[in-house]
Amino acid sequence: MKSKSSNTIKLLVFFTFILLTLTSEYSAAQVLDKIIVKVDNEIIMKSELEMNYLQVLANQENVNDATKLKCQVLETLIINKLLVAKAEIDSVTVEKAQVDEQLDRRMAYFISQIGSEEKLVAMYNKSIEDLKKELRAQVKEQLIIQKMQDNITKDLKVTPGEVKKFFNEIPKDSLPYFSTEAEVGQIVVIPKISKEKKNETKEQLERIKAKLQEGGDFCKMAEIFSEDPGSAKNCGELGFFKRGELVPEYEGAALKLKAGELSGIVESEYGFHLIQMIARRGNEFNSRHILIKPTSSSQDMNTSINFLDSLRTAILNDSISFEKAAKKFSEDKGTNSSGGLFIDQETGSTHIPMEKLDPVVFFLIDTMKAGTITQPIPFKMEDGTEAVKIVYYKSKTPPHQANLTDDYQKIQKATLAEKKNNAVNKWFDKNKGEVFIDIDEEFKDCELMITQ
Repeated sequence: MKSKSSNTIKLLVFFTFILLTLTSEYSAAQVLDKIIVKVDNEIIMKSELEMNYLQVLANQENVNDATKLKCQVLETLIINKLLVAKAEIDSVTVEKAQVDEQLDRRMAYFISQIGSEEKLVAMYNKSIEDLKKELRAQVKEQLIIQKMQDNITKDLKVTPGEVKKFFNEIPKDSLPYFSTEAEVGQIVVIPKISKEKKNETKEQLERIKAKLQEGGDFCKMAEIFSEDPGSAKNCGELGFFKRGELVPEYEGAALKLKAGELSGIVESEYGFHLIQMIARRGNEFNSRHILIKPTSSSQDMNTSINFLDSLRTAILNDSISFEKAAKKFSEDKGTNSSGGLFIDQETGSTHIPMEKLDPVVFFLIDTMKAGTITQPIPFKMEDGTEAVKIVYYKSKTPPHQANLTDDYQKIQKATLAEKKNNAVNKWFDKNKGEVFIDIDEEFKDCELMITQ
């Protein structure tokens, strides 16, 4: 368990990070800041080092040499800046859609920590869109670094022998202690929407289109009717996208429109759209839309419930394994590839600490025995889509010290992470001569790879 001081540091890191990234005070603070490293056109500010050092410190149980740790953090930052500089040289880029997705996730995290979107906006007197603009460059850089690292390490794998060797080299008194863990999975089925329900949705959008053609306000209509939470509050506007970045059905219809023109009713995997072209800019276009998702009828829902009930019976009778059934039938993209089992994103393991489980899942399995499967449960997915699921409580592992039998997946991921880190370090050593690197005298005593 982390110490109280460690938790305090984490809170300090979070609020310091928000202060530095979401407020104009950062520009004023830079007067007292300074550049400590130059890597071609990329720079590292002293405040950036301090911020990253605090983040690493928050995840360390014990720090024997703070100066050495800070030097290690600086070395990582230099490697990252070289990755960005080389990405520029090699024309490695990331798509706008990727940046937008990460921005949305980052902002959702900030909002969850502060309490609400309204509190975040009030705290900094800026709209969510303005706050995203301030974060965009940082998020884009992080994605480029990840893409470069993936390019360097994409072919790396580890053998069982390497995993065992890695584990055996860990001092016995340094092996981590894991709390109670559970393996939990789900099979999700989305009810097929009847033709009648689809027609009802299209007719609703046709009525909205008629009102717009009579002079209605698209912005108000989007705010009232659109079921796209990301754009409804922004008059339905999506912003500029390149060809290939939006779903084909939407893009194909939008690109046929002139500025201000309305589309027909367009169906995509997200529902039905009414689209209006705003403007084109070279290979990019900006559009807005009203999205309405048809809902399933009680008959559609019952069909899915009956299917999952039969599938559950087949699994319990050993006619098919849960994992095979999930891969074949589950419509949850986040879990079907893993045989329906939830994955701990930090460790890559299907064994998840109880405290990290989604609260809904936690309280559900709290009343179950390991090895059992629930009856079909109707629920709403994150995007509001109505669905049905069965939940499988596969196993429960009591608190224990790390071992190869119970924790192989975690140890395998740690072994691969070390191998990837070594590969990136070798890449850095090979490519550091291709760019100009200058380090402030203040850090001359750091044993950095660049000085070796």
